[in-house]
Amino acid sequence: MSKLIHVAVGVVVGPDGKVLIAKRALNTHQGGLWEFPGGKVDAGEVVQQALVRELQEELAIEVRATEPLIQIRHHYPDKWVLLDVHKITQFVGEPRGNEGQPIQWVDAKDLDKFDFPAANQPIISAINLPSTYLITGNFEDTADFAGRLNRAVATGINFVQLRIANFALHKHQELLNIALASARASSANLTVNCALSEFDRIVEAHPELNVGLHLSSKNARKLYERPIEGQRLLGVSCHDADEIIHAQKIGADYLLLSPVLATTSHPGATPLGWNKFSALLELANVPVYALGGVGTAHVQLAQAHGAQGVAGISAWW
Repeated sequence: MSKLIHVAVGVVVGPDGKVLIAKRALNTHQGGLWEFPGGKVDAGEVVQQALVRELQEELAIEVRATEPLIQIRHHYPDKWVLLDVHKITQFVGEPRGNEGQPIQWVDAKDLDKFDFPAANQPIISAINLPSTYLITGNFEDTADFAGRLNRAVATGINFVQLRIANFALHKHQELLNIALASARASSANLTVNCALSEFDRIVEAHPELNVGLHLSSKNARKLYERPIEGQRLLGVSCHDADEIIHAQKIGADYLLLSPVLATTSHPGATPLGWNKFSALLELANVPVYALGGVGTAHVQLAQAHGAQGVAGISAWW
């Protein structure tokens, strides 16, 4: 039986929103790379206890409050490693390199400019993705669409999926323009749910815009490698274990997993329930949003089960 190495990782967030990173000693494994502080969970400890102990030892701070961020699993021939990553939202003391390691406060959006171990990339993605994700829904006309979207982003939503049935650029250019303008004004991430061929047309028409692609499970199954540039967000809708595994093989940055609860939009679908949802997340090493019958009231519950947050929230009024 493989040995489990359980590692507690702390993403320390300062009052100004910057994230603390530390550089690994040159004589250690992957020395010279930057990392998020933490260490092994000792026998008899829970993650929060390990975080308190490790961050006291490494940074000379006292952890007061944490919240789950993401879990990442790595399998080796003789062991498997679980990185249990939590955001440190409250702490006492001024962090310092208590073991002689260099430390630095970094804007979250600049983390990808530093050299981290490859396993840390999903952590960086999770840090930069919000806990709620808006999927556009039904609307009466263009004015109604614009009003709904602008009201939603005005509430603080900063991650939007433009989902229009059978999206085609030549038919839906006006709606895309509205979504692009809203995203620019609010600094929101925007992804478009469409076929790869349509996304290529969007990029050709708007090469300067960092719009991302969201794939349905059907469209994702047609691919065998990442279809877009690395700096553009790639999301995939998933419903079972095979789809989760395939989405990661094609380089998805985040997943939607549904339906968690009963939903009127898909009345014939059997809900996963939170326990099965949590079990399926053990296959995912990227951020996952819960979808289907969930709303803002479920954010903490979703995170407690390992999710990044919830998607398709009720802000599309």
